[in-house]
Amino acid sequence: MIKTGIIGGAGHRAGELIRLLINHPDVEIMWVHNPAAAGRSVAEVHHGLTGETHLRFTPDLDLDTVDVVFCCLPKGKSTELLSEINLPEKLKFIDLSSDFRTCRNDSDFIYGLSELNRKPMVRGALHVATPGSVAMAVELALLPLAKNLLLNSPIHITAITGTTDTETAPESVIDFEYRHDNISLSRAFVHPQLEEITNTLRSLQVSFNAPVNLLSFGGSFPRGTLVAAYMTTPVELGQLQKLYEDYYDDHNFTFIVNHPVDIKDVTNTNKCLIRLEKIDDRLLITAAIDNLLKGASGNAVHCMNLLFGLHERVGLMLKGSAY
Repeated sequence: MIKTGIIGGAGHRAGELIRLLINHPDVEIMWVHNPAAAGRSVAEVHHGLTGETHLRFTPDLDLDTVDVVFCCLPKGKSTELLSEINLPEKLKFIDLSSDFRTCRNDSDFIYGLSELNRKPMVRGALHVATPGSVAMAVELALLPLAKNLLLNSPIHITAITGTTDTETAPESVIDFEYRHDNISLSRAFVHPQLEEITNTLRSLQVSFNAPVNLLSFGGSFPRGTLVAAYMTTPVELGQLQKLYEDYYDDHNFTFIVNHPVDIKDVTNTNKCLIRLEKIDDRLLITAAIDNLLKGASGNAVHCMNLLFGLHERVGLMLKGSAY
């Protein structure tokens, strides 16, 4: 069994991670670290886990008792933590924050996008930084184009994400109440995940230098990220379709479809669905993921499976909840 620990166990991502791991056939959760809630039952915070686990939050970091640690701390806190502790030499560390997502010379973190970096994770990586949810959806929508050096015109992207994109704990409902029956522009053209998006695309297309115009909206639905990206290209739709199908042919969670893509199609799954359309000289790419699963905790479990040589789909065969 893979013995795991979770740091920062109160947020939405941690709740989903616990839900996945307690049902994973090869995993045993040893502890969930959260000093502020020490002694409280995990199910008191994550009500959906009532009857599923008897775990309690702990103030202790028993790093020598686990094989892998998932870190669900807010932005900046993972860096702070690692500056204060010494990780055991062989301990695997999967960070769900934004601290190590961009390439840095002093970091050995692998960018945890399996559709791009599966080989490094399988071949002995110890430290992984998972992508942000908007970055995940955008990158999956564009990777095959970058692979084939086709990102040569301005890219226009609209992204909308559900209320669980916040760092709040499930007990906090103030933001949800405001966003109910509402939609708002959260960021225009400047987004904290743009750097990781451009870095990822340039890792496949070194010449990539096209403007990326990203509008990010906060939606009133609980979970999911929907991305619509368009650009001009002379390449015919049939050829583009084949490029996408070839790129994702041996990946287990990303699928090219011919029907309209909806968030409901991927809610509660680790899937990404992508649709291509050609209108005159414009290529429209629509992609949808569950921001808490494919965009966060599900992908983190996927990375863990790769790090430990398990089949990618173990513990992630999830039924969507469209109805």
